[in-house]
Amino acid sequence: MDVFEALAAPTRREIIEMLSSKGKLSASDIYGHFDASPPAISQHLKVLRDAKLVRVERQGQLRIYQIDPKGMAEFEQWSQRMTRLWNRRFDALDKVLQVEKAKLKASTKKERK
Repeated sequence: MDVFEALAAPTRREIIEMLSSKGKLSASDIYGHFDASPPAISQHLKVLRDAKLVRVERQGQLRIYQIDPKGMAEFEQWSQRMTRLWNRRFDALDKVLQVEKAKLKASTKKERK
């Protein structure tokens, strides 16, 4: 599953936020935070693992989840590229608007004379 599909669900985004703020959490700690059934949350965790946003390690019978830094870094790099792209577009638009504003101002001054 792709990162965007994985992050489309509010529950999965909330799991990511929990892991980001608290570090490692057991599956039961994660289940306890939601009203949904453990199998439903388990499915959300599977989607996040498949998208490489979280990883799991076994400690005895516990499954401990944490953010997968590599997967998150890839998403962050994409996000930064998109931010730079849109900032360039907005800068170009701002220049066009400044030119048009100057033209309008000059036109208004001529009309007043």
